[in-house]
Amino acid sequence: MNAATGSVPASGGDPLAEAVALTRRLKLPHIRRHLVELVPTARAQRWDHAELVRVLLAEEAAGRDATNLRTRRQRAGFPAGKTLHDWDAGASCIPRPTQDALTSLEWVSRRENLCVCGPSGTGKSHFCEALGQAAVETGMTVAWFTIEDLGALVRRHRADDSITRALARLIRTDLIIVDDIGLLPVSPDAAEGFYRLVDAAYERRSLAISSNLHPSKAHMFDRTCVRSRRNITGSAAGRRRRGRPDRSVGTAGPSRTRPRRAWGP
Repeated sequence: MNAATGSVPASGGDPLAEAVALTRRLKLPHIRRHLVELVPTARAQRWDHAELVRVLLAEEAAGRDATNLRTRRQRAGFPAGKTLHDWDAGASCIPRPTQDALTSLEWVSRRENLCVCGPSGTGKSHFCEALGQAAVETGMTVAWFTIEDLGALVRRHRADDSITRALARLIRTDLIIVDDIGLLPVSPDAAEGFYRLVDAAYERRSLAISSNLHPSKAHMFDRTCVRSRRNITGSAAGRRRRGRPDRSVGTAGPSRTRPRRAWGP
């Protein structure tokens, strides 16, 4: 290219090969992948030059979107690849309007919190991961933790007292999911990590929490539930009284008051 005029000098080489070389130099891998097949197609079908450029740029944009999606999924650290496509909404005791409200992800945009509660094997982790996967697909960033992962985070940063900085980096994420609180005894480090996370994320980011414990029976939920907007709680006993299968989950989610029961014993 001529620096004075900005023009590309004439060359006796293969223009297609030179174009491929330029895509390498400009880091346009998705255009490079489609260029060799699209140029002959454009010639055969007499595409306008602008149409060829549009198609190539569209391929680059789509390729980058797919790469970014894969990167966000990998960084999220999801455990099982569960999505809303695998979720049986009809088997859940969560009212369908509530499920629709949660899957819309508007609560994440409002920086509200969600608690999903119920016995082991009722789909709590599945539902939380499915919501996280849906958030990633819309362009949001998500981080998945177990409660003991938070304990390990505290221990890792205790030596140099850098936990505050670590949490500051973490809450740049749009949605933070903490899974299976109450499945095993919670260590002091894990409890400290959870409290620090709730405090750091307050009114900045959304938290989604799954637990075997009812929020009213777990003091570590107090601050999270008080700092939310809506609250719905489910239980196996409540499902049996309603004649519903003991396969679904209950949720304790966004509310600014103390947890109230929508159903349950």
